[in-house]
Amino acid sequence: MPQVPAHRLFLAVKPDADAAKRIAQRVALLRPDVGFKARPLRVERLHVTLHHLGDFVELPDTLVARACEAAAGVALPPFEVTFDQVVSFHGRRDHRPFVLTGGVGLHALIDFQHALGAALERAGLRVPQARFVPHVTLLYDRGGFAPKPVEPIAWTVREFVLIDSWLGRTRYDEKGRWPLREGGPSS
Repeated sequence: MPQVPAHRLFLAVKPDADAAKRIAQRVALLRPDVGFKARPLRVERLHVTLHHLGDFVELPDTLVARACEAAAGVALPPFEVTFDQVVSFHGRRDHRPFVLTGGVGLHALIDFQHALGAALERAGLRVPQARFVPHVTLLYDRGGFAPKPVEPIAWTVREFVLIDSWLGRTRYDEKGRWPLREGGPSS
């Protein structure tokens, strides 16, 4: 019988502490309006996945090393992100992601995700070509709704991380963290 993956490896950006607090406050305000019953994700788990590198029974050290090497070679300056919508993504009827997303305020994040993907490919890593939809998952619950505008939440992205998510255990281990460099090239 095949073993079930226990680890999910991905690169992400995380909101700074102030932005994470504002996101948590926004969720608290929206929950009664939207009717969700589930608890929101803990603020330390809030993130935007940039690249999913795979699910594994055991985390491959060589993949972690190659991802770290590729990430260390990314030399881009910090940038602003602005999230100004909430929406329910499709999923299991009883477990739909309720997310914070946006439009124009996420162009720099999309550019960064593409640049990071190119660095991963140069390191010989497979990068899925799925369309990138930047979002912060806030909670999982039943039901769903169309995009709804919210007061914008913005922050400056100053770093990115490689995360080992222990599947089903709500545990994240950081395998690497890289600062974005002031004065780095813009592309």
